[in-house]
Amino acid sequence: MEFGYFHYPLPVNEPVLSYAPGSPEKKRLKEVLALLKQEQADVPMYIGGLEVRTNKKETMHPPHEIKHVLGHYHTGEEKHVKQAIEAALAARESWAGMSWESRAHIFLKAADLIATKYRAYMNGTTMLGQSKNAYQAEIDSACELIDFLRFNVHFLSEIYRQQPISAAGIHNRMEYRPLEGFVLAVTPFNFTAIGGNLPTSAAMCGNVVVWKPAHTQVYSAQMFMRILKEAGLPDGVINLIYVDGPTLGKVCFSHPDFAGVHFTGSTGVFNTMWETIGKNMHTYKSYPRIVGETGGKDFVLAHKTADPDLLVTALLRGAFEFQGQKCSAASRAYIPSNLAEEVKKKLIAGIESFSMGSVENFTNFINAVIDEKSFDKIESYIEKAKNDPKAVIWAGGKCDKTEGYFIQPTVIEAKDPLYVTMCEEIFGPVLTVYVYNADKFEDTLELVNKTSPYALTGSIIAQDRTAVEQATVKLRHAAGNFYINDKPTGAVVGQQPFGGARASGTNDKAGSILNLYRWLSARTIKETFNAPVDYRYPFLAEE
Repeated sequence: MEFGYFHYPLPVNEPVLSYAPGSPEKKRLKEVLALLKQEQADVPMYIGGLEVRTNKKETMHPPHEIKHVLGHYHTGEEKHVKQAIEAALAARESWAGMSWESRAHIFLKAADLIATKYRAYMNGTTMLGQSKNAYQAEIDSACELIDFLRFNVHFLSEIYRQQPISAAGIHNRMEYRPLEGFVLAVTPFNFTAIGGNLPTSAAMCGNVVVWKPAHTQVYSAQMFMRILKEAGLPDGVINLIYVDGPTLGKVCFSHPDFAGVHFTGSTGVFNTMWETIGKNMHTYKSYPRIVGETGGKDFVLAHKTADPDLLVTALLRGAFEFQGQKCSAASRAYIPSNLAEEVKKKLIAGIESFSMGSVENFTNFINAVIDEKSFDKIESYIEKAKNDPKAVIWAGGKCDKTEGYFIQPTVIEAKDPLYVTMCEEIFGPVLTVYVYNADKFEDTLELVNKTSPYALTGSIIAQDRTAVEQATVKLRHAAGNFYINDKPTGAVVGQQPFGGARASGTNDKAGSILNLYRWLSARTIKETFNAPVDYRYPFLAEE
């Protein structure tokens, strides 16, 4: 018999290592990068207790060094999706029945393994597979992923402690059950931490999961899966498969035990998912949970009192770190006319100072975009802007995919505030600026609010507190994460819960307690100690 209530206190965020010259972490990371490049990984799918190899293999290349082969992964088909669902459902009862502390300790151990033994491997596979420099990999595949695991354990323990009140003669309690069925996790290429959080947050709550990562993130995803297994995750709880989207949707969204989807990706794909789920409602045992974080067209709005150096730094970092491939990346900026020339000069100087190339050269600030499809899309926007009288290229604009998918960070000045690159998500190192009359700040607030269908992140740069207050109020629904005198990127678990509304998703705030509620189904239990034995109430009696 077990005695005692187990509680997990609020953790502290994992410290970000500096990788400074001569540091042990820099030496170790370089060693691991060399080891990873010396071998070719043979990456299976993980279904139940099996490593599934189909011999229908896809090659993995670093986006910045496309001639190098990191290895191959085995792709699946419809039958593998069905097998993953069957394996998940077979594990469901025992997993849901496992004690909370045993479930929690699997994920806490995984966090410690990443923080120590596998830190360089998580960062190394992210750097090589997704072309992130060492610092961007560290804050993502090490620190943020560790934080998700540790903070979610704490948040869930807080949920389990929340209980209703009881009146005299009765006792009320609340059970927080996993959903009835399986959860589908669909994760993007750009953040290894998202790839880890979407399946584990649902699994932590007692759910079983089918996990499909983006094909361009398989290299780091399989590394995390191996860590979960070493941490003691039972077979079938999370099943990692590599299939195309239509095949996945066909099987999962028509299955009666489909209980929910945890998604990060494009708005278009999410809309299609939602429509398909709606049409199939007659199939399901219960209403599925639909959680998604989608696109963004994130803004930086500068007031005429903005500090130019602060503004330029926010734009250089916010727009171009990880080549602008962040849902939160600064993509459109509104610059007051009184600061435009100074900002332009400093932006150009900053971009010209960027070094671009392989992640193995730690002096490179800019690396490659993820693949050829992305490269071609981004290049098309830049080339159209070069030949459009409504646009002027301030800086950058060079694109070269000879050795890797390199796009020079580019700043476009739009003469029209509704120019295409001010409105459409590009997902690359392209920042579009619009210079507005410095005396028309309030009009520009309205413009910012209405230009984009998205509402993920945004920031106001101003020294005038009245302007800060005006922007905070007017742009209340324009961004789910709003920053004052800072770039619109870099949300930290537990500090800035992340998510947006409008066309940017369901705003279920990864990195907070809110997200975990979505993967639980509460049951209220009332027990009466002294039950009535006569139906008659006192009011029925006459004097």
